[in-house]
Amino acid sequence: MAAAPVGGLVRLVEDDAALRAAQMQGLRLRGFEVEENASAAEALADLGAGYPGVVLSDVRMPGMDGLEFAQRLHALDPELPVILLTGHGDVEMAVQALKGGAYDFLTKPVPTEVLHATLRRALSARRLVLENRALRLARADAAGDDGLIGTSGAIVHLRETAERVAEACLDTLITGGSGAGKERLARMLHRQSPRRARPFVAVNCAAISPERFDAEFLGVAASRSNPGRQIGRLERAHRGMLFLDEIDALPMDLQARLLNVIETGEVWPVGAEAPRPLDLWVVASTRADLGALAEAGRFRADLRYRLSGLVLTVPPLRDRPGDVPLLFRHFVLQTAARLGRPVPPLTLALEARLISHDWPGNLRELSQFAERHVLGVEAAPEAGFDPGGEVGLAERVADYEAAILRDALRMARGNASVAMVRLKLPRKTFYDKLTRHGINPADFRNRS
Repeated sequence: MAAAPVGGLVRLVEDDAALRAAQMQGLRLRGFEVEENASAAEALADLGAGYPGVVLSDVRMPGMDGLEFAQRLHALDPELPVILLTGHGDVEMAVQALKGGAYDFLTKPVPTEVLHATLRRALSARRLVLENRALRLARADAAGDDGLIGTSGAIVHLRETAERVAEACLDTLITGGSGAGKERLARMLHRQSPRRARPFVAVNCAAISPERFDAEFLGVAASRSNPGRQIGRLERAHRGMLFLDEIDALPMDLQARLLNVIETGEVWPVGAEAPRPLDLWVVASTRADLGALAEAGRFRADLRYRLSGLVLTVPPLRDRPGDVPLLFRHFVLQTAARLGRPVPPLTLALEARLISHDWPGNLRELSQFAERHVLGVEAAPEAGFDPGGEVGLAERVADYEAAILRDALRMARGNASVAMVRLKLPRKTFYDKLTRHGINPADFRNRS
């Protein structure tokens, strides 16, 4: 009688057809769910939606060997267990495989009980990883903390620091590039603070009209001609948070008036006989260097010092590529739920594309790409890539690899050293691939 099913998919990669068939039969008889591939390139193109629980791969294979295959998988998902098999017991090779991210290294012939026990341990570890990811996503989704999803050191440190800032309600300056998630971070600070029940008042300083500043920000007191009192934005933020987005765009004369309100803790509505007290928690954001602007006379130095006592910087996506697939899944799930559409598959090829792109538009660009993915209207593939027709699988994989190399060189402006670091490829492997695909880094220099 067959053993009870073992949870999680095992993807077996073995170029010897007879050996592969025997391994498949043995694993299935012991309750493992198994899918097979005859080569590493085929496996990369055939992983489909999501990841298997574990990859079991031969090392000595034509084309891409098991060591390079393991490195490619590790670059896409460092926590995907990859078990390598070889008939050539080699300590140096084993050390290289484990350093490259392999979960384990077994020498053929592997005793059946040893292989099955190793697979079960790997599947158990994988289930725990996926459960933890799901919990992190669920917590972030429930809180709406889109921009702080991730496991990179920079984002973990930012989350921890933000929690302490929120607890103390400290005035803060948030810096970061366009679309990085500065307002998302400000809203998270408010949501986690003791002031969460009070208003979050967001002000886009680039859209402030000097002519309407008094009425909109200070408010208008009631009078005979205007019996209805108009409460300004500053007063609406009383005991809550005032978020000043793009603070560097605020005109100089309004900077002085805003600083006076913050320093005195009171506001004079237009026509009022006495000031009204204000308890403001001020959080501002900027893409610019306020210090440089102050030196150039384009931003008040005293306001800069008042706002930048504590600075939180939102890292760009290019500095945390490992977080991109996790964020992308989050945006895909959000979009699919909002539009009532099915969640499309996320393949390893797509994840490679996500990780290799620089995302200059950060979260805004990534969320828009996720929307297009859900709607099935992604941007056109790289020229020369034929997704169908007479082109075989090997050609498609080669074309996609070439597209990834070109994209990396384009983002690195032809700097081969930067491109190979981003792709996590050894120097020799990188240049071998460039030669194979006829790609010259010099062709990508001085391009916009």
